[in-house]
This record gives sequence, structure tokens and C-alpha cells, in this order.
Amino acid sequence: MSDPLRDAAENAEAWRKANHDAAAPGKGYRKEIGPVPPRSISGDELKPLYTPADVDAAKLEAEAFPGAPPFTRGLHPGMYRQRLWTFRQYAGFGSAAETNARFRKLLAAGQTGLSVAFDLPTQLGLDPDHPRASGEVGRVGVSIASVDDMLRLFEEIDLGRVSTSMTINAPAAVLLAFYQVAGEERGVAPEKLRGTVQNDILKEYAARNNYIYPPAPSMALTVDVMAHCAKTLSGFHPLSISGYHVREAGCTAPQEIAFTLANGIAYVEAARARGLNIERVGEQLSFFFAAATEFLEEIAKFRAARRMWAKLMAERFGVKNDKARQLRFHVQTCGSLLTSQQPENNLVRVAIQAMAAVLGGCQSLHTNAYDEALGLPGELSARLALNTQQVLAYETGAALTADPLGGSFAIEAMTDELEARATAIMAEIEKRGGAVAAVDAGYYQQCIAEAAFRYQREIERGERKVVGVNVNVSGVEDESGPSFQKIDASLEKESVSRVHALRKKRDGAKAKAALSAVQNAAREDKDRMGAILSAARARCTVGEICGALREVYGEYRGRK
Repeated sequence: MSDPLRDAAENAEAWRKANHDAAAPGKGYRKEIGPVPPRSISGDELKPLYTPADVDAAKLEAEAFPGAPPFTRGLHPGMYRQRLWTFRQYAGFGSAAETNARFRKLLAAGQTGLSVAFDLPTQLGLDPDHPRASGEVGRVGVSIASVDDMLRLFEEIDLGRVSTSMTINAPAAVLLAFYQVAGEERGVAPEKLRGTVQNDILKEYAARNNYIYPPAPSMALTVDVMAHCAKTLSGFHPLSISGYHVREAGCTAPQEIAFTLANGIAYVEAARARGLNIERVGEQLSFFFAAATEFLEEIAKFRAARRMWAKLMAERFGVKNDKARQLRFHVQTCGSLLTSQQPENNLVRVAIQAMAAVLGGCQSLHTNAYDEALGLPGELSARLALNTQQVLAYETGAALTADPLGGSFAIEAMTDELEARATAIMAEIEKRGGAVAAVDAGYYQQCIAEAAFRYQREIERGERKVVGVNVNVSGVEDESGPSFQKIDASLEKESVSRVHALRKKRDGAKAKAALSAVQNAAREDKDRMGAILSAARARCTVGEICGALREVYGEYRGRK
């Protein structure tokens, strides 16, 4: 009696031998374009054909349905038929009032969640009048120095109905406190607030470098936010464990999975050491990944990460609650893969990346604007980015079937391969003492640098084709170019004036006492979050609160 899998393997091998020349990289391509590499962006070797022999039939049968552990095929049985992913466009520039106007336009156009980009001074815990903030106020995000700014940011927006994601890390506890107090002053109870605060400090040391304090107190503050949300902000995700930034820095897909999940392990272990209920913590965790243009690999990446996290939570932490084992994730399309040359091509890239995120089962999505390689997106390009999501949701049929590519020989084989490669990297991280030790020793950074260098060298050698950069570079360019957002130079003076006015009108003695309480809480390792909330209510600024913590913890200057 014949064995179907053995027959499939023999037939596949016979096909490969018979069609070796036809399947060779570059066969049939014009000489001036050259061959297409047989490897993905991540360096994975891609087969010319995938067959049943490449698929684990037993695993396929065991993981046949979405909504059941390990959630390879999706978190919910009906997936987007039950609820569409959240259209969460990332926005922030200039003043709180300017960003508020953009938010309201996006909501009116059909956006279903807000995502706040903060400027560099805010991300580094500095007020607009700090010398190091000069020239950077409002440039790459919105300037938020106090609760008053937070109230302006959400003017005429119902905080009890909108879901807000805040991309903030080192001063996450402070900005979350501002948001909570803004809600209180608008009459919205903390448990009614919904959203996510990124609060992922490990990837800052590994890739972005927007840290303030040394790793140990930074991790303690991260867990403070987790504990606070578990107790008070039940509708908030206190941590968005981010692979996005390491991917944008240049790492590969399996590295993105491995670094993200290894960081996740470190946070869960830190929460457990604090005595938090891991079943509850697991329910509130969220993740954040990039979507690159390598379409099939990206879909497989999301499926592999979801499966791996469910297994990790069960096997390593003994989590029994299915909801606490789910990898809920936001996706942003890859800004690093957008080109300043022929930027209109980025419309195509973003649509492909977004479709990969949708077919991979994301819970929320940001689509980059086509002109972001040149500057902050203008109003038209921001609307086109949102429209891209709406076309995918309403016109393609992609939302009608859960995991529509599940069962594809190629997708299933790639999912298994990415899981195997990511697992090997995670084992290496464990050998190095875990994520915190590996980041501190520079292991993540070295891996990222090597992968980024290899990719860039492939482009410069012409081995990796990028349209408009080393393929089809001739032609008439649009001389007018895109119209992107420009930041008025007067904004910085206005922001400084607002901070000065705030300090004059507030109760100075109350603010001073609140900042002293923040320092005492940091020294005694007690209720830092409560002290930060009190300081926010006293109208202390982000720079003052972070400055009080700096006095105790010092500033991290990076690896020597």
C-alpha cells in the first residue's frame, strides 16, 4: 500500500531534478534586471516548489481551527467576521492642538483607534524649555509636557469611547498618569479608559536608544505600569512588546520573533517576581510587529509568533487561561523599506505589507504614508494610508475567511521554519542569561547590525532589487513632489511659553511636595506610580517628574 507522504516527497524530488534549470534563480529574466535572489529578505533559502512533503500533517490537523490553542490560525473562531482589526493610524506633530485636529479628521474618515507619536524631548523625559530639547520640539511627534497638554490633545474626543495607543517607553509611567488624570478631569473613570502604552524599555537599549535610566530601575518602572493597569486601568494594555523597532533597525524575521518573545519572557518573569498574577498579566499583554514586503514570509512570521507565545505561556509559566496565552498584536508597515526615490512606489509596498498583516491575523494596523521617507506625512498621504486599510477590509474579501492561506504548503513550511530558527536564537539568548543580559552585553545589537549590513550590501551590489533604487531608475520624476507636513518654527517658543505659564499658575508648594514624594518613592522602592499620579494632578511636568527620578537613578549613557 502506498504512503501518500513518501510518494509526495519522491514526486517533489523528481520535479526538482527535472525542472532544475527552469526553476533556477533568474531564469527568464531580462539580462539588465538580473536574477531574483533565491533568498528572502531575512536570508532564508526559498524552495522553487513546496509540496505535502514539506508540511507536518499531524501538526496541521492538530491546529486546524482558529480560536483554539496554540492559535496558529488566529485568536478568534470567526476572526474579522467577528470584529475587524482596529484602523490605528499613528499620528503626532507640532502642538497638541495641531495633532488634535489631525486626530479628529482621521476619526471622521473612519479611523477606529488613535495612536500617539511623541516628539523626542517628550520621549526622553525633557520639557520644551530644556536646552537638549532645542530644535526638536514637535518635530517627530507631538510635544506633551503636562496634563494640560494631554487635555488639549484630546479636546472634543471622548476618552471613554476611543481606544488610544501611546508610543512612549522610558517615561511611560508619566504619560500614562497624564492620560489617566485627563480622563478623570473629563469625567471618565480609569476602568473606562481603553488603549495601550508601549512601555517596552528593552528594545530601546537594543535598537532605538531612547532610554533615560539604567536597565534595572527602568524594568522596575515597566512592572509598576503593569501592576497599576492590572489594579486600576483594566481596559489598558500596560505593555506592547515590540519587534517593530528591531526590525526597522535591520534584523531578520526570525530575529524579530526571537528578540520580541525573549523580551516578553523577561517582562513576565519580572512581573512574577513582583508577585503579580501571571494569568491576569497575560490577558493584558500586547505585541507590536513590523510588516515587511516579503509577503509570504511575513504571513508565516505572524503565525509562528502566535503559536510560539501560546506554547511559552503554557509550558514555561504554567498559564492555563487561554486568553492569557494569546499573542494579541499590532502591526505597522515597514518605514525602513520605503524609498525617497520614486516615492509613489511606496503606495504599492504599503498595500502589500498591510495585506500580509491582515492575512497573518493582526488585531490592529497602521499603514505608513507613501511620503514618509521624505518627511512627516501630509494630509492627503495620511488619508490615502487610511484608505488602504479600508480597501483591504471592505473590497478584497480578505476579512471574510479566517487564516485564508492556512494549509498552503509554502505558508505552513515557512511557519515551521521560522519557528525553528527563532527558537534556536532564543536558546542562544537563554545561554547568555536571558534578554536583559543579552541586550546589556550587546548581543541583540550585534545581530541587528550584521543583518542590516548584509541587506544594504546586497542592494548596493545589485543582488537585492529595489524598484526606483537599482531597478527602473530612469524616467520622468514628478517635479512637484509630495506635499508633506511642515512644522512651524514658532511652535517651540509657544510650547516653552505654555510650560512657563503652567509653572506660574499652579500651586508651587504643592508641586514641589509632589516631586519630593516621587523621589522618596523611588529611593524607598514604594508606590512610584501613586506618587507619579499625584505629581501629574499637581501639574508637574514630564521633565520635572523624570528629573526627580533621574536624581535617584541617574542617567544611562549606553554601553562603554
